[in-house]
Amino acid sequence: GETLGLVGESGCGKTTLGRLLLRLIEPTSGSIIFDGIDLTKLNRSEMRKIRPRMQIIFQDPESSLNPRIRIGESIAEPFRLGLQGKIGRGEIKDKVLELADVVGLNPEHVNRFPYQLSGGQNQRVVLARILAVNPEFIVADEPTASLDVSVQAQILRLMMDLKMKYKLTMLFISHDMDVIRHMSDRVAIMEKGRILSIEKPKDL
Repeated sequence: GETLGLVGESGCGKTTLGRLLLRLIEPTSGSIIFDGIDLTKLNRSEMRKIRPRMQIIFQDPESSLNPRIRIGESIAEPFRLGLQGKIGRGEIKDKVLELADVVGLNPEHVNRFPYQLSGGQNQRVVLARILAVNPEFIVADEPTASLDVSVQAQILRLMMDLKMKYKLTMLFISHDMDVIRHMSDRVAIMEKGRILSIEKPKDL
């Protein structure tokens, strides 16, 4: 239920660390412990089973969405893949509309393509699709960096609300100290690939 902020200069290794935690990049040494399980010791099949429990939000939402399929299909994809058990087509449609509402999208948005939505709306789509797999841990890699300032505040507020509602644990990566202070319970300071210290936001 905690949000750990990760802050440091560009190129210090923040994104690399976030991807390593989810094994999107294979580590050369060390261990990654998730719920008592060392992820580095899992084979591909075992990793596939545990992967829905941890998700990532990338900086550019449009790169996370298939431009050829409608928003509703993107949100429905985890259900169609059976990541939360088998459910019927009608129930999938209801779930998609429910998740769209949770993240602040209108019902008509589900029939549109990513290019027809704003950056902030597309990031809401990404959040809805992530929630569809009922994750426990989310790596948020500068999720508002590509958005307008006014939209950034809306998305950050939404992420805090979702964290509370779904009891999520989060690694929030940013180089913006104001955002990190606002979002984090604790903050890890990174430099040249190493964590120098972990502080409380009010002490920064």
